[in-house]
Amino acid sequence: MTSHRIVVGVDGSAGAARALAWAADHASRLDAEVVVVHSIDVALAMPPPTVAAPPFVIDDRVRADLRGALDEWCAPLRDAGIPHRALLYEGNPTAAITQIARDEHADLIVVGRRGHGGFAELLLGSVANSLAHHATIPVVIVPAS
Repeated sequence: MTSHRIVVGVDGSAGAARALAWAADHASRLDAEVVVVHSIDVALAMPPPTVAAPPFVIDDRVRADLRGALDEWCAPLRDAGIPHRALLYEGNPTAAITQIARDEHADLIVVGRRGHGGFAELLLGSVANSLAHHATIPVVIVPAS
């Protein structure tokens, strides 16, 4: 059983893939388990009230699709034989990553510098930036290239 844990935030972006690769490399050196976290912030996924569109609903089909994507994103860990678990969370990504890191007694949080935040990321601040300011354990922000 591993004694170290690394929490990695992923969103399907190239930056998240680089963060996962970085964590995989270091997990194998540290004999660490990787806990992969994907969080969808429903408030950011919903259209603005001025747009005539149905609200975004996370139902069983959406959850199944997200779990399938999360499983696909974890393929490098699986292929390398690195112990890992994947968790799907509904809510603010920064809150999800920090809460899971706390619950898992993680030693380290790893995220990519930029994800799929888009315009909302510019307005609200990135998950990486927020984690750098609010996490209570070390945070590694993997650069874009």
